[in-house]
Amino acid sequence: MRYIVYGAGAVGGVIGARLFEHDRDVVLIARGAHLEAIRERGLTIETPSSSHEARIPAVAHPSELQFSSDDVVFMTMKTQHTEAALNDLHAVAGGEIPIVCAQNGVENERLALRRFSRVYAMLVILPATYLVPGMVQAHAAPTSGILDAGCYPAGTDSLIVRVAADLDESGFSAHAVGDVMRWKYAKLLSNLGNALQAACEPDEIAARLHARMIGEALACYRAAGIDWASDAEMDDRRGAMSHLGTIAGSVRGGGSSWQSLARASGSIESDYLNGEIALLGRLHGIPTPVNVVLQQLGERMSREGMPPASLTAAEIERQVGTQT
Repeated sequence: MRYIVYGAGAVGGVIGARLFEHDRDVVLIARGAHLEAIRERGLTIETPSSSHEARIPAVAHPSELQFSSDDVVFMTMKTQHTEAALNDLHAVAGGEIPIVCAQNGVENERLALRRFSRVYAMLVILPATYLVPGMVQAHAAPTSGILDAGCYPAGTDSLIVRVAADLDESGFSAHAVGDVMRWKYAKLLSNLGNALQAACEPDEIAARLHARMIGEALACYRAAGIDWASDAEMDDRRGAMSHLGTIAGSVRGGGSSWQSLARASGSIESDYLNGEIALLGRLHGIPTPVNVVLQQLGERMSREGMPPASLTAAEIERQVGTQT
């Protein structure tokens, strides 16, 4: 089996490097300076206990690959880039290639299933950083993260069982699970704070906004009849992952949205995290003012090139007040 990691940033880079280290056949699809660095000197992966270069094959576009029935594609880009990536992939690989959505949010699988017949969802709990071209950091060791996966929308099959086994043998805790989406909806709750973390420094007001944001999401879930894994279930599953360690000479600044602003990437994922709750709220008549404001602020900060923590929680709370 060959693993094609499409979007070799923080999550994709760590997944690809770990599989490659454990003798799996891997190719990365990356872009720009990151791709150039990987081609020139390999992908550097730093952990609390080691740093080394993985000489993983890398290409800029799916059209550079020859696809076969043994290929599995991990989609690891941010959701705002998924549709274009799926279009490019479908044009050269067809609609039968297995697609594993190793991404936050719950929209990627729906996008993939429009074009591909074999779609899998993956719960990703993987603290990782990508800020410097050619380098990714995995902050937990020796178990780098949790990567449970199943068929979308439900069930398991022999392929995802094998994929989970390969990941489990490559430095992750990975299970094949038949109810993967209830775990992804639970993970979405934790990702709602990404834009808030990127926008402002933590304080009491930020904590109050975060609690309101989660309350809005839970009200939407209940109105929509969506099931999600409980906090206790998530805490128990996270217990399989090692504690975060310190990487020499580095301090983790923040999660994926924080990193997008820090890299001035020009886009952010808030439309598919906070925006998912805004969508559910509009469909089911539930007010979601905090999520709406954070969705809009995330997009604005990214569009205008604003660095992390450009705002204060008090400013954000005042904007929320104009929505209610």
